[in-house]
Formats: sequence, C-alpha cells, structure tokens
Amino acid sequence: MERSTVDRSEITGIVLAGGQGRRMGGVDKGLVSLAGRPLIAHVLERLTPQVGSIIINANQNLRQYRAFGYRVVADAIGGFAGPLAGLQAGLGAIDTRFAVTSPCDSPFLPNDLVTRLAGALVHHRAQLAVARTFDQAHPVFALVDAAVLPHLTQFLQQGGRKIDAWYATLVVTEVAFDDEADAFRNINTLAELDESAR
Repeated sequence: MERSTVDRSEITGIVLAGGQGRRMGGVDKGLVSLAGRPLIAHVLERLTPQVGSIIINANQNLRQYRAFGYRVVADAIGGFAGPLAGLQAGLGAIDTRFAVTSPCDSPFLPNDLVTRLAGALVHHRAQLAVARTFDQAHPVFALVDAAVLPHLTQFLQQGGRKIDAWYATLVVTEVAFDDEADAFRNINTLAELDESAR
C-alpha cells in the first residue's frame, strides 16, 4: 500500500542561520533577541516537535549556536553563498531520507508546516515541496528528498546560487498556506524586529 505521508522520524529539520545579516546591520540574525529570546530559539521551539532531528547551519558564532544543543554545520562553500549552500551542508550531515528547511529569522513558522509539506510531496511524488501564500512562494520553507544532494552539489560547483533556478530543475509541488500567511513573516531589519516585538 502506498503511503500517504512521511513519518517525522524520517525528517531532519535544517535551520538556516548561515547568512551575514546585512540588512540587520551585519548582526547575526539568529541570535538577535525577540521577546527575551534569540530568534532561532523561537524557530527551534516550533520546528523541533515536527521533525525527528535538527541541524543548524551557521557560518559564524558557532559556539553560541551549539549552545542550543543541536549539531551545527557550516557551509562547504566559502563566502556566505546563500541558502542553497546551507541546504547542501545540512543534507551532507543527515542520515534521514528527507529534510525540511526554515530560516532562522522566521519565528512564527506554522506548527503544521511539515505535515502539510510532507503530504503534498508524497501525493505529487515530488522531489521538493515548498510553501506558498497566495501568489508568493517561500523557497526557504521546503521539504526535500535528500537524494537530490549530488544534483545540488553539481549545481553549486557550476556556480549556481539562485534558489529558484535550482528548484526549476526539480519535480516541485507548491503547498498553499493562505490560511497562515502571517506565519511566514521574517525579520530582516531592526525596524521589523521592533514591530514584531509589539
């Protein structure tokens, strides 16, 4: 009998905290405080119950990230190469069949993110399921089959960096989260941080 979804024990959550935080004034966004806790702590609180294990992708402040109690992996590609480099690093470190990604600066991510992505991925026999609200896709909120790692590595080695360009080479299904649009708010600037704290 064909399965209808993926068990959470088969999924590793990869929290993407490898950016430079340029729009935040060069501050490491994952460690910026919201309501008395680092942004990444809010993400971990929501994502951890949805997956079997967690990896944090970070390229600086590794000791602080390790203090959260999870394995921390840095990009294999230097120069803060973007979310695909973080995904590559994460996929190379896991032993589960699937991985789900979330950025470290989206503290309100849906509590049913993984369930809905997994159901769509299985139903559509896709390699990757990505969240969408209305007409906007959220490519860093995605569930991916770990078997795509060699393909991703080749894309990066050939100079590819754009997440949409890589997704275009895969069998992808978009999953509507119109009912939870606010959950995908991310905090890129100090002004957005101040607004979210209100």
